[in-house]
Amino acid sequence: MKEAFRRAATRVSNLAGTATVFLAAVAVVIIWSVTGPLFDFSDTWQLVINTGTTIVTFLMVFLIQNTQNRDGKAVQIKLDELIRATKGARAQYVGLEDMSDQDLATLEDGFKRMAQNPSSARAIEKMRGKLNEEHKRRHRVHTTHAHTDLSPAEASPDSPNTAQTITAADGRTYRQVHGRMLPRHRTHAHGTRRVLR
Repeated sequence: MKEAFRRAATRVSNLAGTATVFLAAVAVVIIWSVTGPLFDFSDTWQLVINTGTTIVTFLMVFLIQNTQNRDGKAVQIKLDELIRATKGARAQYVGLEDMSDQDLATLEDGFKRMAQNPSSARAIEKMRGKLNEEHKRRHRVHTTHAHTDLSPAEASPDSPNTAQTITAADGRTYRQVHGRMLPRHRTHAHGTRRVLR
């Protein structure tokens, strides 16, 4: 019974989030609105949409809640495993979802004070610096990669602001713009060129 309900809840939750179901719901509302004059906007006409939406909402609450509970448990298990496997992590943080609100508020205050600590601030700033250095290094590698197949004479522009087209020995064509070599076309043996994407 539980397994059947789990499968049904998962399928309904996934289906309810699709654009097709949303458009179908909009179409139902539009049809209901258009048929208003046919029924003289009677109480029965209003009762149809009210009853239908109430029943659908009532049933969807349980299905969506079941899916969210399982997703939440899965995320907690994954986080607990990461804490357990990470060297230096505090294992007492495993199972925080079972603590009281007061205990969670105490832990939150502790982390806020830790973040305001000068040593913690320096560690965070150091980490940001390392990330910026890695970003700059990758950018340099990307920009210099285009120069590897060109000779020094080909790589040196006459004017840094003038766009020049240079064909390397392997058939690749580069366009030099503002001192940077950008790949443009590739020349094949039969003479045709393909735009690199």
